[in-house]
Amino acid sequence: MFALVIPALWLSRSPPTAIRLITRVWARGVLALLAAVTGVRYIERGRELLPPKPCLIVANHQSTWETIAALVLFPDVAIVAKRELLKIPVMGWYLEHSPMVVIDRADAAKALREMTAACRAALSEGRSVLIFPEGTRRAPGSPVIFKRGVEFLYRTLGVPAVVVTHDSGHHWKRDGLLSPGVIGVTILPPIAPGLNAAQFVRTAQTMMGAAQKEIP
Repeated sequence: MFALVIPALWLSRSPPTAIRLITRVWARGVLALLAAVTGVRYIERGRELLPPKPCLIVANHQSTWETIAALVLFPDVAIVAKRELLKIPVMGWYLEHSPMVVIDRADAAKALREMTAACRAALSEGRSVLIFPEGTRRAPGSPVIFKRGVEFLYRTLGVPAVVVTHDSGHHWKRDGLLSPGVIGVTILPPIAPGLNAAQFVRTAQTMMGAAQKEIP
């Protein structure tokens, strides 16, 4: 389905706003199809806690599911993604033209500069920024450990950070197998800007870890 939508967008020379809108419709379709065919559904809690203005969304990463669901849960979001994904046919085109925040992890200093500039640009357009600070998929129940970078964004961007947690790994396995059930998504109260880097990381990791244990 994704492979059919993106070429159509390319042929029509759609602007980024249209690309994001149509892709959000696609994401809704994927989630609906998952629910109907595999029995994998989701429920969200805490939407009322989202700030009225763009923010930094900090989410855990367990499967492919959340990369799709984020497009539905957070309209017009700018997702931080690794540059290697640009090499994937269709997906790479979408990341570049939506545009998302694409970074080259091989050069840490350059990655931070590019990430900060792209995130600032997204915020100026009224888009929230989403980052998976664990850096890779983690199995359900794993300790919450952030990699470097998210604390720099928090300190530099100066916007509230919202921790979002879920248990998608219980239903979308690492081997691609899908297990029927309800994925719980929890949006936590925002962390106001102003903490130092260590305080922010400690607070966000603690919130994420505690919330994961409470997902029914």
